Amino acid sequence: MFEYVRASHQAYVDASTHLAPADRLRLPLFSAPEFTVVAVGTRYLHIVGTREVLPAPMGSEICLKDSIGDLKWVLRFYDSTVIPGLAVIDETQGPAIASVHDALGLRSTLYHLSIPPGSGLSAHHAQHAGTGLAHSHAAAARDFETLVSLAPHKSALVLEMNSAFVNDLSNAHALLALAIAPNLVIANHEFGPVRKALIKELRGITGD
Repeated sequence: MFEYVRASHQAYVDASTHLAPADRLRLPLFSAPEFTVVAVGTRYLHIVGTREVLPAPMGSEICLKDSIGDLKWVLRFYDSTVIPGLAVIDETQGPAIASVHDALGLRSTLYHLSIPPGSGLSAHHAQHAGTGLAHSHAAAARDFETLVSLAPHKSALVLEMNSAFVNDLSNAHALLALAIAPNLVIANHEFGPVRKALIKELRGITGD
């Protein structure tokens, strides 16, 4: 698990090297001085990145620190022997992401990977996960720069929307988009489609 997390973060670093130095450090994983990665064993294996600080390990709990350049994280491990509530989470229909967050008391996350039973944890799998995450974060950064240029008088709301994205708060992200453009029509609360719809709406309003 330690090697998988490290490999995924190495891929994140590698995929972001094409960005300008300051832009790279604005990406969510770089902008946190140190973040926590939680590996949670239920029916699925959940790997969650968060800026939230967890209590110091007790008893048999394990805590490992690692870093790659400007990326610094602490890796923690949890299963039902540490948090009994994890044992009652029902994942027969798919990963119960919200229930895992609740069991840990997490209110915000930087990323959440859910790995199905029987899936591999090779460096190859980790590379795909880390590269995809970096591309997603970089695309979001470009979208938010565009939004500020299209709605400079609502830059504070765009900043809040960016914060909602960084903390994986999709409902807040969508509500802030509606606050920026009240006539916006969105089909769902997925981050990418909401931003793209907002950019399209604002371009129609400004005539750009």
